[in-house]
Amino acid sequence: MRTTQRVRRAGLATVAALVIGGSGVAIGAAATDSGATGITATARPTPGPVAPGSYAGPASYAGVVRQVLPSVVLIRTTEGLGSGVVLDAAGNIVTNAHVAGNAREFQVQVAGDTAPRSARLVGTYPPDDLAVIRADDPSGLQPAKFGDSDLAQAGDVVLAIGNPLGLSSSVTEGIISATDRAVTEPAAQGPAGQARAAATLPGALQTSAPINPGNSGGALVSTSGQVIGIPTLAAGSPQGGGQAQGIGFAIPSNLARDIATQIIESGHVTNSHRAAIGAEVATVLGTDGSPGGVGVVTVTSGGAAERAGLRAGDVIKSLGRTQTPDTAALTQALAAATPGDEVTVTISRGGQDRSVQVTLGELPGS
Repeated sequence: MRTTQRVRRAGLATVAALVIGGSGVAIGAAATDSGATGITATARPTPGPVAPGSYAGPASYAGVVRQVLPSVVLIRTTEGLGSGVVLDAAGNIVTNAHVAGNAREFQVQVAGDTAPRSARLVGTYPPDDLAVIRADDPSGLQPAKFGDSDLAQAGDVVLAIGNPLGLSSSVTEGIISATDRAVTEPAAQGPAGQARAAATLPGALQTSAPINPGNSGGALVSTSGQVIGIPTLAAGSPQGGGQAQGIGFAIPSNLARDIATQIIESGHVTNSHRAAIGAEVATVLGTDGSPGGVGVVTVTSGGAAERAGLRAGDVIKSLGRTQTPDTAALTQALAAATPGDEVTVTISRGGQDRSVQVTLGELPGS
């Protein structure tokens, strides 16, 4: 049965840089929060009662690892490597779109397999950085148990299982640091210099479990052995461009399972559940070279922007309560919204600011 439940897109957060876990490419993003805080050692508090549905941790995770490892595969392409999670007995495997890249054929390998097996692309949906591939020989592949990512809460213990740096079947441990993050993967260069569009991930789970290149597409697992997220990227340090420790992000399992099910059933995404304004836009630079808003290049016929009276040349200054100095900020604001929401959009037209009510549409599927 298809699940369409999604993590509520509440908070918005960006980080100074993000590192895609599959390829290891460092990519920059504008920061909305900054500042350093001192850390003072304190006594460990006495654990309180665990909330119903919470993912609490045992003393050892060996049993959880044994349970989940047969469901996590190493994925190799001509561009690099990553991880994937087995969805069903038919051999469908969910991974990141950036792990699949432009490939249509893959080699996948489960812990304990003496040799890889071939797989083919079923479909991909870059806006959510998700893809499905299918093993030609599904025998022996063990489907993972997917949990309800809506139950995840800050403080829950989680494990990240994947193949970082090609080290197959590696396990790291951490906690859920926050939920409902909206993070943007800026565009990266693909083969032959082709640009890959940036993906804004709504409702992401932030985790302290280390996520390294090769972890992308793997499993973020509760201590009951349920997959509650797909590790996707790690934050990068603003000093020196290295990877920041203890700040990683995962796509919630409810979203991953929903999008993957649509791809399996029809070969593409039919319902994105994501808001759209219905316009092609570009960042407008001020006289000092700094971002000064989001310029409307064209509006989609019959789309939300056209219905609200927006037109080419308008500059979007804010959407709802969120300022939009650039396209990344607008994309994140839309990621936190829902199709059908009526929002106040502040625009500049002919040097005059005005407010326009816009009923948001839905981002097209693939």
